[in-house]
Amino acid sequence: MADDTHTKVLILGGGFGGVYTAMALEKLLKRDSSAQIGLVSKENHLVFQPMLPEVISGGIGILDVITPIRRLCPHTNLYTREIESIDLKNRVVTTSSGFRPLPHQLTYDHLVIALGNITSFPGQSGLLEHALPFKYLGDGLLIRNHIIHALEEADIEKDLEVRRAILTFVVAGGGFSGVEAVAELNDFVRAGSRGFRNINPQEIRVLLLHAGSLILPELPDSLARFAQNLLQRRGVEIRLNTLLDGATAEYALLKGGEKIPTKTLISTVPSAPNPLVAALPCKKERGRIIVNEFLEVPDYPGLWALGDCAAVPDYKTGQPCPPTAQHAIREARCLAQNIVATLRGTAKKRFAFDALGKMGALGHHSAVAEVFGFKLSGFLAWLMWRFIYLMKLPGLERKIRVATDWLLDLILPPDIVQLKAERRPGIGRAHYEAGEIIFREGDKGDRLYVVVDGRVEVVKGDTVLGNLGPGECFGEMALVSDSPRNATVKSRSSVNVLTVDRDAFHALFTHLPPLKKLFEQIMEERQKTTSQ
Repeated sequence: MADDTHTKVLILGGGFGGVYTAMALEKLLKRDSSAQIGLVSKENHLVFQPMLPEVISGGIGILDVITPIRRLCPHTNLYTREIESIDLKNRVVTTSSGFRPLPHQLTYDHLVIALGNITSFPGQSGLLEHALPFKYLGDGLLIRNHIIHALEEADIEKDLEVRRAILTFVVAGGGFSGVEAVAELNDFVRAGSRGFRNINPQEIRVLLLHAGSLILPELPDSLARFAQNLLQRRGVEIRLNTLLDGATAEYALLKGGEKIPTKTLISTVPSAPNPLVAALPCKKERGRIIVNEFLEVPDYPGLWALGDCAAVPDYKTGQPCPPTAQHAIREARCLAQNIVATLRGTAKKRFAFDALGKMGALGHHSAVAEVFGFKLSGFLAWLMWRFIYLMKLPGLERKIRVATDWLLDLILPPDIVQLKAERRPGIGRAHYEAGEIIFREGDKGDRLYVVVDGRVEVVKGDTVLGNLGPGECFGEMALVSDSPRNATVKSRSSVNVLTVDRDAFHALFTHLPPLKKLFEQIMEERQKTTSQ
């Protein structure tokens, strides 16, 4: 996109809105060599979101829900980079660097913003540290591996209280995403647990937390009640009018003070606006960019927006369109036509689209659907769900793979292989509520803790050895001496800590003499306190 003689159309975002805009532009500009299309996406693939819950259960292959963007848009310049800034005044987008640490800037004549939303947990203590989000492909794989790890641990855990917490799975959010996730999770853990000698499926507890009085508020009440009753019959505990308020390493915290002991908390709560969108000077409505009926951003010629990050009005109703995939795809086609119309000086098209329907899978050969005003539930809705989404899945190769996976899933038991491909960071964060035990005397020393805010208490037997506050650390003695913890530490108030794992601590302790000297002084002082 370095040739200034061409009209440059730059698309930001590799979701349905961005990719389908590029696809439509390629078709419309097939014989027009005067325009160049570019797309910036942090991933080089499009994730087919409706099938993402089946990654949790392994009903379909991990790679079968994604399609390479380069195959969908072979004539588009793809930049697999993070976007760092958008300069609307100078018409420049800056992306992250690649192998060479140099800033990369892209200029444009027309800019399409299709950045969607991001996962966010504002005002909810501990969710960022301890909840598992469910939005991206990596989230689905992480949740699947975590669930299998929980079953592996429960199979050998002797402490009944800890075992109950391990076998308690909590999903927050009763919309389509949460319901489909809990349905797949419930089927998977109950079927998969049969492969473990010491787990009784009756021990498993699966909970769905929903803030409203009925799950699936997007559907008619009759279908929502069908889904709710079906999930309950299959063992899912549904807690209505219940708000998730936070989390710790040991509990899901509910509004009102109730704590649910669990090692697995999955959050599908609504996402927040992308910070890049929030930073733009254009007008917004509830964090979404305001566009006109042609998907143009007023007061900014050449700027367009669509999808989850845009407040797109339907000119027939005047109401903003819902942030769904079927709307994003139609918006993309309309936007592409309007860009071409602008380039050629012809009339633009106003966006309008009547949703074809809504569908939600409930696992185990059942679903609910409202299509063209008709309500379906159970097995017939499940067949329709699979047929429609199979036809919508991009690429013939992916269709064949998914159809094969679905056929094998009917006759083969669930796969319980755990993939440990991720590299865990050396430094993390954790949140504890008042009175929680962070570690006990006799536990293995696995990490160092640094207090960010709040206070903790160090106890040995019945003796309080000290109170620690912000900026102070604990847990280093067991790491240095490679011995069990010699005291118990519990939170005196709500506390946030940084954690440094064993490998990272030893690397710093060994190779950074000033830090080594500091910890040796701290340990010497604490040994004196302990001996007294």
